[in-house]
Amino acid sequence: MRLGLALGYWGRGPDPRHLELARAAERLGYDSVWTAEAWGSDAFTALTWIAAHTTRIKLGTGIAQMAARTPTATAMHALTLDHLSGGRVLLGLGLSGPQVVEGWYGRPFPRSPLTATREYVDVIRQVLRREGPVESDGAFHPHPYRGADGTGLGKPLKPITHPLRAGLPLLLGAEGPKNIAQTTRIADGWLPLYWSPTRTDVYQASLSEAPDGFLIAPMARAVVCDDIAEGLLPVKAMLGFYIGGMGHAARNFHADLMARMGFEEEARRVQQLFLEGRRQEAVQAVPDAFADEISLVGPRERIAERLELWRSGPVTDLLVTAPDPDTLRVLAELNS
Repeated sequence: MRLGLALGYWGRGPDPRHLELARAAERLGYDSVWTAEAWGSDAFTALTWIAAHTTRIKLGTGIAQMAARTPTATAMHALTLDHLSGGRVLLGLGLSGPQVVEGWYGRPFPRSPLTATREYVDVIRQVLRREGPVESDGAFHPHPYRGADGTGLGKPLKPITHPLRAGLPLLLGAEGPKNIAQTTRIADGWLPLYWSPTRTDVYQASLSEAPDGFLIAPMARAVVCDDIAEGLLPVKAMLGFYIGGMGHAARNFHADLMARMGFEEEARRVQQLFLEGRRQEAVQAVPDAFADEISLVGPRERIAERLELWRSGPVTDLLVTAPDPDTLRVLAELNS
């Protein structure tokens, strides 16, 4: 199991620790570093900055949102950074949800998310293979555009720049069972939002047709500390925000996932409290047991014991969000 560093997205401004952590991870032998985006900082710019200050570590978007860019624009970002970094890019993509897609990007959430994702990936693959002009008669990402409001003058094109790697790895953030199953067919890997090493049966059916070499790269908060309850607070805060704030009462993929993992009543309670504006109560309502399952928190000996659970399952890459270089070092030592 390889280790990666997940930096996430910025808060109100750039985090001055991110570059230091990325460089520390590279020195410690971590395989990859990942950036993200929500509705503030973007994933590619921060990753390019890190690329300029590192030499070996792989560079992942975990995740870049599909609604933020057309598939050809995303492919341009990926192939450009892949050239500049010497072939280190891992392209992680996610569809996000209706609240973000329509509320932030001002675009309709696709009526068929599976089809829209499949078309998006196909266009990117065409760009990276550069075997001919990009053409697609898809409902969501047609190339050329043939809509009634177009000019009809669109021409199929292929990239001017030759991609460095036709097989640049592409991973998808997927949560629903059908979406995960499709991911095993069209992508090189999967970026789970929550992963519990003691509940791998939740995903067993969806992953049954995953090919050899398929990447499974969940993210997990990691911190070496004596006070486990205190160490879990950032995990609970993240869960409260995603389960309560990253969705609508009637449609929240993150709450649905927590429910499928055995915490349905708790998920609905967190969601209700958050939507009522009782955010601190929502965070407190996140079960410690669930937060603990999906993270690595506590003294070194406890982390060593729990890390073996992650190593014994199908996870190929553990992407840790760690607040300090010491935690990164401990994990590297334990995973060696």
